[in-house]
Amino acid sequence: MTAIIIDGKAVAAKVRERVVAATAKLKAEHGIVPGLATVLVGNDPASEIYIRNKGKTAKAVGFNSFHDSLPGDASEATVLAKVKALNADKSVHGILVQMPLPRQVRDDAVLDTLDPAKDVDALTPYNAGLLLSGRAHLVSCTPAGVMMLLKEYVGDVAGMEALVIGRSLLFGKPAAQLLLAANATVTMAHSRTRDLKEVCRRADILVAAIGKPNFVPGDWVKPGAVVLDVGINRIDAGEGRTKVVGDVAYDDAARVARAITPVPGGVGAMTIVNLMRNTLIAATAIHGLPPLDI
Repeated sequence: MTAIIIDGKAVAAKVRERVVAATAKLKAEHGIVPGLATVLVGNDPASEIYIRNKGKTAKAVGFNSFHDSLPGDASEATVLAKVKALNADKSVHGILVQMPLPRQVRDDAVLDTLDPAKDVDALTPYNAGLLLSGRAHLVSCTPAGVMMLLKEYVGDVAGMEALVIGRSLLFGKPAAQLLLAANATVTMAHSRTRDLKEVCRRADILVAAIGKPNFVPGDWVKPGAVVLDVGINRIDAGEGRTKVVGDVAYDDAARVARAITPVPGGVGAMTIVNLMRNTLIAATAIHGLPPLDI
């Protein structure tokens, strides 16, 4: 068996086309230009790259893009004041505070301050609660991307056994809720799960988001399973070079899986485009307009 490669770039391109078209229509019919604001505290190189890419993409799809950089020793009060200012700024419809934050700034304090209507990462307790109750219109970007890939390559997942390895607020918990809402039978695994190999081998859909390179070997994958690898890990490739790998041992897993996402080019490609999609959804909702079909 040779697994079908799930092309996240191709699916992301389709979503991006819909976002561009809807953004142009929103501007033409209502004079509204979605605005995405990013906040970076400190100068972590990886975070700087992520923020720069988000800003470039926002401009490319027709948004206004705003960015604030704060020093790494900025106080929590300073960061919260910036978030409050963006909450009040009517030209801003989406706010993303890049995490992780420095130790002196509590994630919870930032999320409790952030206006849920502009929470395009869908991490505030309000938006998490809406997701739990099946009423969310802003959904965490990467989990939403996973569901789009499943819809494209699998179709209906009702009744399938789905395993999510990882229970983070950013991915694991919302991914499990979305799979449950799609009528999959969901198991969440984590660092204290017993006999993880056997748990994995029951899964028709295996979603790995544990942050450990090649953590899931091929013999943990059920023959014919669909594997979605959320991991992005940089490892030594020798001769002073590095390469990016996922949480799943790709080559071995691809020999037994029905379909699998590559890293890079799989799930990660969906994250930024869904950030744009969420910003557009937020802009329409803030202005009291009907939901867009994007």
